Amino acid sequence: MKEVKIKTSYYQQFDADLQLDVPGEGYGGWKTAVLPFDLDSTGFVFMHAWNFGTPQQYPGWHRACEFFPRADKIIKKAFPPLLKALRGAGMKIYHVAADGAGLDKYPGVMHTVPLPAGFVTAPRNENYTALQEFRRCNVFVGRHNEPDVERGYPYKNFHPKTVPIYGEPVFLDDAAMAATLAADGVNHLVYSGFAINWCLFMSPCGMVDMGRRGFICSAVRDAVTAVENKESARTEAHKEEALWRTALSWGFVFDVAEIIKALKEEIDS
Repeated sequence: MKEVKIKTSYYQQFDADLQLDVPGEGYGGWKTAVLPFDLDSTGFVFMHAWNFGTPQQYPGWHRACEFFPRADKIIKKAFPPLLKALRGAGMKIYHVAADGAGLDKYPGVMHTVPLPAGFVTAPRNENYTALQEFRRCNVFVGRHNEPDVERGYPYKNFHPKTVPIYGEPVFLDDAAMAATLAADGVNHLVYSGFAINWCLFMSPCGMVDMGRRGFICSAVRDAVTAVENKESARTEAHKEEALWRTALSWGFVFDVAEIIKALKEEIDS
């Protein structure tokens, strides 16, 4: 077992103070501790770190996905030093792609597992179609943005700064991912990528899937961003909520600098 100690954020969801007007304000809240972690059983997941082009290329896609500028800064500033440190330390790195387009050139691709026979989906009728059409036009992404989104989607796989290297598996399906992780002896996944409260939670291979399989799922605070709405975009309140949900439901929250520091100390020791 190769163990390092990392300054770690966790959330203390107790004790509610029943004497307060708002009992939840008695919770301990965010705290930090220097905790030991076994590097042999820890894997770092880079999920949906897309090449989403520029606003000039796909203006409609960028109008619908306001988090793209934040994601671009993270990809260019946070990912390179983090990936360099992880690869330099020989850490297990896994990638999750958005779909299978263009993945054949990556040697680590794990193909999707077919849907099981008898897989049941929602029945369709006229009302279902009408409601979905209303959402398409009025919720997301907006009919006028659809052409740009459709043009950009075929190119949404790995950003040049996050391209997997030889030996780093690429997944599309949680069953294939879980099987590989089990074979690798990994039980703790540390996620970076976009967007934490959407894809990193709910897409295949995300925290919901892997948490149900018993994996500890953590996040890197400065290597994720969230889908925000009009009311939250200025403060990134949904990112903060998602980090809290991660810490409460599945694991812990780390900072890039603390991970790099811990790995450097391990290498130098």
